[in-house]
Amino acid sequence: MELRVLQYFLAVTREQSISGAAEALHLSQPTLSRQLKDMEDELGKQLMIRGNRKITLTEEGMILRKRAEEILALVQKTEREITISDETIAGDIYIGAGETDAVRLLAKTGKRLQIEYPDIHYHISSGDSTDVLESLDKGLIDFGLLFDSVDTSKYEYMQFPVKDVYGILMRKDSPLAEKKYITPQDLWDKPLMFSRNTRDGGLLASWLGKPISELHIAATYNLLFNASLMVDEGLGYAFALDRIINTTGNSSLCFIPCKPLLDVGMNLVWKKYQIFSKAAGKFLEEFRKFIEQQ
Repeated sequence: MELRVLQYFLAVTREQSISGAAEALHLSQPTLSRQLKDMEDELGKQLMIRGNRKITLTEEGMILRKRAEEILALVQKTEREITISDETIAGDIYIGAGETDAVRLLAKTGKRLQIEYPDIHYHISSGDSTDVLESLDKGLIDFGLLFDSVDTSKYEYMQFPVKDVYGILMRKDSPLAEKKYITPQDLWDKPLMFSRNTRDGGLLASWLGKPISELHIAATYNLLFNASLMVDEGLGYAFALDRIINTTGNSSLCFIPCKPLLDVGMNLVWKKYQIFSKAAGKFLEEFRKFIEQQ
């Protein structure tokens, strides 16, 4: 399977038509159709359902679209890293991160490098630990920002000098909003929202003192901003980390920390034996210096 044909396939998925993709690619429709048919024959699967007005992907076509996007992104990343001059420290650094105020430390490191190396560019993709680890394993990002435990058989890591504090995000007019702290017993009869990576147990289940199955789980989320909208609409109370959602000023929401204290450490993680680009290597070197100074 050629990269060129994968690009053709993605063009068709974007345009949702052979004619639109052919025009964008400056190809004739018969040429493009033949290339796609050859790819389907090679794979032994139908990838597209050709309707009168638009193309619809089959299940196999949706899988290929996801993989093709990842393959081409990795190829482009590799090409950029290789073509950089030996004397130049420049290029792109890709970081996957969950929602945490600790991203500020990454930004401060980037700021320290910016004066001497203005041609280093940073690309931050947001997602929970499931998303970050998937991208890290596939080589789509250089670093991941992850909470607490790290699989040291697969990854190297550097611990942040700060911890994030868990609490409950709720409406300011909720029955618990006047409390200074939230205890486990406060939540046993309340509709709760968890990150999809924490709802199955572990830290939060231990703190709550009850199995998750015995609690009222109203919703799960992977990005807190979406959860904050559900909280604002009164769907429930969200377990969240502090300093992510702005609850000051005219916000209808408030954040109240947990008691006993519930906090979590963070790590900058990268794959073992990873060969960094010059830009990524310089960033890691500067981040290490920055952490040692804290």
